[in-house]
Amino acid sequence: MRITDLMIKETMIMDLQATTKDGAIEELIASLEASGRINDRALFKEMIYKREAESSTGIGGGIAMPHAKTKAVNEATVVFAKSNKGVEFESLDGEPAKIFFMIAAPEGAANTHLRTLAALSRLLIDADFIDKLMKTQTPNEVSELFDAKQAEEEAAKEAKEAKKEAKKAQQTPEVIVGNPNSDEFVVAVTACPTGIAHTFMAEDALIKKATEMGVNIRVETNGSEGAQNVLTADEIRRAKGVIVAADKKVEMARFDGKPVLQRPVSDGIRKSEELIRKALNGDAPIYRSEGKGSAEESKAEKTSVGSKIYKDLMNGISHMLPFVVGGGILLAISFLIEQVAGEDNVLFQLLQTIGGGTGAFHFLIPILAGFIAMSIGDRPALMPGMVGGLMAVNSNAGFLGGLAAGFMAGYVVIFLRKALAGLPKALDGLKPILLYPVFGLLISGAIMFYLFDPIFGGINTWLVNVLNNLGTGNAVILGLILGGMMSIDMGGPFNKAAYAFSIGVFTSSGNTNGAMMAAVMAGGMVPPLAIALASTFFKNKFTEQERKSGLTNYVLGLSFITEGAIPFAAADPLRVLTSCIVGSAIAGGLTQFWQINLPAPHGGIFVAALANHALLFLLAVAIGSVISALILGLWKKTVETK
Repeated sequence: MRITDLMIKETMIMDLQATTKDGAIEELIASLEASGRINDRALFKEMIYKREAESSTGIGGGIAMPHAKTKAVNEATVVFAKSNKGVEFESLDGEPAKIFFMIAAPEGAANTHLRTLAALSRLLIDADFIDKLMKTQTPNEVSELFDAKQAEEEAAKEAKEAKKEAKKAQQTPEVIVGNPNSDEFVVAVTACPTGIAHTFMAEDALIKKATEMGVNIRVETNGSEGAQNVLTADEIRRAKGVIVAADKKVEMARFDGKPVLQRPVSDGIRKSEELIRKALNGDAPIYRSEGKGSAEESKAEKTSVGSKIYKDLMNGISHMLPFVVGGGILLAISFLIEQVAGEDNVLFQLLQTIGGGTGAFHFLIPILAGFIAMSIGDRPALMPGMVGGLMAVNSNAGFLGGLAAGFMAGYVVIFLRKALAGLPKALDGLKPILLYPVFGLLISGAIMFYLFDPIFGGINTWLVNVLNNLGTGNAVILGLILGGMMSIDMGGPFNKAAYAFSIGVFTSSGNTNGAMMAAVMAGGMVPPLAIALASTFFKNKFTEQERKSGLTNYVLGLSFITEGAIPFAAADPLRVLTSCIVGSAIAGGLTQFWQINLPAPHGGIFVAALANHALLFLLAVAIGSVISALILGLWKKTVETK
């Protein structure tokens, strides 16, 4: 497949009018929408901004490559755009972007599409090609330039393959990449979260720079199709150093004992020479997969304790959420059936079994604890963490006990790695299959049984009693706080902390105390609903595209999907976040003032009927949404029309 099969002329913008990053993204998305290549503008925009939040796609050299892989895309497409003025795009080199490629890949993108997008990314490393691209004036010129360049690349690849076959026939050892006379050899792994563009640009940049330096290199890519050109054990052994240019987790245990440079994928693109030189000179920390970090490695570690704890906690929560949503919705449906048909109904009993305390909800705390432990101590910590979480469930230590079990089990395994490090090498094979599981489970289980279960069981019982006996004033304050937290970062740490707290109270009460759930659900529904209302009734404060996106937020808000408001918050954080926090806090406070109990962890309006005061719950959401919409509509600046 040719690159120009994806880069259709109808979507090209030869004179981008936008002067800001948000404006450029809007203009590029509008071109995709006009050509029918996407089916959900709001979702696609949300995914674009989600990728931008991880690291800017302004890769430097005047190029920006915003991209997303999502079900909102009908057909793989690349929108080419050129700005004569330049756009401040938060590029990695601080320079304005003038050439844009917005990559839209469907969720189930075909391998041929992904390979073509990877080929496009590689072409953009060529400075001469970019200069020619800047001089194009029409879509036809752009297409012709790409066709000619791709034909040239394919011819070079065929020549290289022919040369390789000739060497095989002569039984000449194949050189990986670089100077045949050089014995300097490094290996690298490149990876980015979406695996469409930066992964392959970093690969190409490293290979080109290694060739210039006369260095042999092998690069493994972790793209959308999974790991390609996987490094062999012999290559890793022979390499003088390892470069890991990645923004997502890659398999690291194989590099044990090697000097390893761990950098963002953008450094693989922009600082390829520096990385290769450091890897060759061994100027990198020695990686220890068994937790035997050296002083040099510790010095290189820049992650704060708080960030590490947060990362471990989020690993547990992210794996727990599917159980919350799936089990919670089925549980909510079962409650609705109970109201109509009674508790003897067969369907009610089935859904209660699947979603409730003996089904999905039974796994919440063990999954949370297991994956927190795994984030800390890797795979050997998963089993003792999950067992510790299960012990917390059975002993009434609850959510807090599960949290403690996860962190404790992770660090128990790290302790075991250090304690058993002095054993003979011949016993290394026994560690993961015998020693870690047995001693990890024994130590973690003993700590849970004799220490954590009694302590956290008592704390949990006290907390549930306090919440059940809260006076109206204190309950309202707690509702205000929880509701407001849902809007502070719309899916980030504050949002997740409020939601996790409410889930903990809900599960500890036997899935009956949904007071806190009512507060967080109301608070989480407000931001997208407020955006929808503001864009409907204050049309002059929003662009045409924003008004269209605003309509989808009615559905997202009613469904308790707070993230629908993220693109608007990213474009105007001060006004949007402040407005939403006020409305969400009011909605959360009202649920407690009216003593609303909502025994369902997810579902929004679709589970509102389960509340003891369903109409008051909907009224709380409506009041919070209207207040936020009014603040935002009055505060936001009028959009200038051309």
